[in-house]
Amino acid sequence: MSVLTIENLSHAFGDKVLYKNAALTLNRGEHVGLVGLNGVGKSTLMNIVTGLIIPDVGEINWLPKIKVGHLDQHAEIDREMTVQAYLQTAFADLYALQDQLDEVNAQMENSTDGHLELLKKADRLQNELERDGFVQIPGKIGRVAKGLGITAFGVDRTIGTLSGGQRAKVVMAKLLLEQPDVLLLDEPTNFLDVAHIDWLAKFLKDYSGTFLMISHDAEFLKRTVNIIYDIEFLTITRYKGGYEFFLSQKGERREQYIRDFQSQQKLIEKTEDYIRRNKVRASTAKMAQSRQKMLDKIDRLDAPKNVAKPTFSFAFKDIVTETVLETTNLEIGYYYPLLPKINVTVKRGEHLAITGCNGIGKSTLLKTVTNRIPALGGSYKLGEQVIVGYFEQDTTWESDNLTPLQYITELYPKMSRKEVLSALARCGVRAEHQLQALPTLSGGEQAKVKLCGLTLFSCSLLILDEPTSHLDTDAKEAFQNALKKYPGTVILVSHEESFYQKYADQVLDVEQMM
Repeated sequence: MSVLTIENLSHAFGDKVLYKNAALTLNRGEHVGLVGLNGVGKSTLMNIVTGLIIPDVGEINWLPKIKVGHLDQHAEIDREMTVQAYLQTAFADLYALQDQLDEVNAQMENSTDGHLELLKKADRLQNELERDGFVQIPGKIGRVAKGLGITAFGVDRTIGTLSGGQRAKVVMAKLLLEQPDVLLLDEPTNFLDVAHIDWLAKFLKDYSGTFLMISHDAEFLKRTVNIIYDIEFLTITRYKGGYEFFLSQKGERREQYIRDFQSQQKLIEKTEDYIRRNKVRASTAKMAQSRQKMLDKIDRLDAPKNVAKPTFSFAFKDIVTETVLETTNLEIGYYYPLLPKINVTVKRGEHLAITGCNGIGKSTLLKTVTNRIPALGGSYKLGEQVIVGYFEQDTTWESDNLTPLQYITELYPKMSRKEVLSALARCGVRAEHQLQALPTLSGGEQAKVKLCGLTLFSCSLLILDEPTSHLDTDAKEAFQNALKKYPGTVILVSHEESFYQKYADQVLDVEQMM
């Protein structure tokens, strides 16, 4: 049975068409992955499904009385509420029943008559609570909180004291505890480390309900979904059989589309030639008009775009210093130390991967050694002549109207317009996005623009904070190859073990320091 049907969907963002007469069906119990290159409209489609965006054309129909849960990482939450209290709101109906039962019990204690009716009501409420598993709530909350790493920072913390990553985990935990009929998830692994991604994969694999999920993590998709919807050629194509089956079929479908397009183009050219030759002669004008009417009715296929895979190459500034970074009893944090004193040495040419649960202090460590925030104690030292290239996890822009072309030009004013556009294209920023306002681009496209700026900066040390969070598969592979070839030093924060394990010389798991 279908819980969601989308028909005749067409939508454009400015001059950019995302879908044209597309369709999507979500059936009860399906575990669906929504994939596609950066910028094709995955998050826009999710916003259409949730009602945040009204499409230009199309019908979106949900099955009546279906309970839908959406992972909204920006949801308004009472900052003074504890994590535990917030997670308990997932069971608000049951706690309301418990309050009613407490009230009935209090009435019985204070009443001298009418106990029979009160006893019946209390019995009914008690049965409802037992039937719906009220006594299991603490255990459920504990399992999900532990699985997502929330217990590491504490369920007694108030929401207002949490980092962005910690807050996102709490919002997800409440959503999972609610167990809606349909889960809508947009990049749920972005703020999780390896262990918690593994827990979430098992949870979703066993989930009895339906979910629709955007993800660029191929391994995660392989473990969790049984249906793929791929956005390409302005349409949404369904593949039944999981992610690996999708990969095997996608190439064949693309080749067939190209053949169909080429065949249609030949027919159009042949028909147009016939019309040109015959419309001016009285004896054949009527036939030419008939052919023109036929041509006008053809549903023309859009030309397949040959999207070139990005190629990253980081400019290297050589140094003679052997020790690139050394910390001595370094204490990091904002008001109090987040980690024990840190003593680490990174040598010239080494690649260091930093892992650990979100909110534990990985980004704070990077911000400290790049002098963006002061150390609370101890010291750190960069080697002589070390030049740092830094990729910050949070995407912020000085102006909402800045385009990729303008951004790179401001960073490198000596580059010509042609050189800037060429650099952006190499990094996978397509022509139609190069002159578009940066905040209107997808997260992956914005990351490519930032990476483009970094590739043009000659440095001896790359410090990268979760750079792959929004990158599609092609971009991630190109980025990985570039880091393998980079002769300088790399310090990388990442939750994707498959991304760094092939080239990291050492791994610093900050959780092991606690």
